[in-house]
Amino acid sequence: MVRKRYSDEDALKILREIDVHLHDGLDVVSACRKAGISDKTYYYWRKKFGGLGRRQLSEMKALKKENERLKKIVA
Repeated sequence: MVRKRYSDEDALKILREIDVHLHDGLDVVSACRKAGISDKTYYYWRKKFGGLGRRQLSEMKALKKENERLKKIVA
């Protein structure tokens, strides 16, 4: 099986798409198949991103980048 990397923004889009499928009455496995990801990936992304929107995601990325920069300065 070929592994595909998704950007965080793509992952959020897919999570929203799956939410729509779930509200339409599909189970998680079927919704994930329709979106082209595994249910394991879905649960991982849901745990990682929780209720984040685009703005919160960009803030989180900026904070991580800042932390890395500060760690390099301190080290």
